[in-house]
Amino acid sequence: MSVPHEPDLFPPHHHRDIGGGGPRAAVFGISDGLVTNVSLVLGMAGANPGGTIVRLAGVAGLIAGSFSMAAGEYLSMRAQRELMERELEVERRALERHPKGEAAELRGMYVGRGIDPAVADDMVNEVMQDPELALETHAREELGISTKTLGSPWQAAAASFVTFAIGAFIPLLPWLIGTGTAALVASVALSAVAAIVVGVVLAKFTERPVLPSALRQLAVTAIAAGVTYGVGRAIGTGVS
Repeated sequence: MSVPHEPDLFPPHHHRDIGGGGPRAAVFGISDGLVTNVSLVLGMAGANPGGTIVRLAGVAGLIAGSFSMAAGEYLSMRAQRELMERELEVERRALERHPKGEAAELRGMYVGRGIDPAVADDMVNEVMQDPELALETHAREELGISTKTLGSPWQAAAASFVTFAIGAFIPLLPWLIGTGTAALVASVALSAVAAIVVGVVLAKFTERPVLPSALRQLAVTAIAAGVTYGVGRAIGTGVS
């Protein structure tokens, strides 16, 4: 008699690779590119300087913003990585020079979390047999970081550059092929659709409710664009 197969109580699951810095930079980049350039383009359009000036401002905003975002991501990620590498080196030296003290420290952490002292001893003894495992464990327990996920400055910079440019291009597109009220309306419509799409993608990526995420992104974009358009219109003569 065969025994029916029982489904796993804890089926295997997989996590996305989010340690490199690219996903965060990409999400922030496209959102920032969209909000920044729709604000710039509509602010200029509100002042009614002519289609050529609006296009020039939009292109300048796209290029300058993309490089600025990429440089900022690279420098911040690089500084963060160098700081973590320094702390890891401090921990590595401590493990080499004072292994017994580090082992006692790790044991105290485990016991403090409710693990039986005898079990904690076995765990610590096992961990301390492998220098790299010891470093990884101490870094995770003491510093809250992993030696395997320090982040890639170049990956973050590239993701930020490309996605900011994509986001910034959307409100600029109608002004590359038209001018005046038609371009203004098309820019607003495209930006609104793009904001909703960005919100939906972010919700899917983070596995959060779609509607609040989409509405939040739309609201942020609309407020920024509306304020800058109003300022431009107050300073200029309005769109004809």
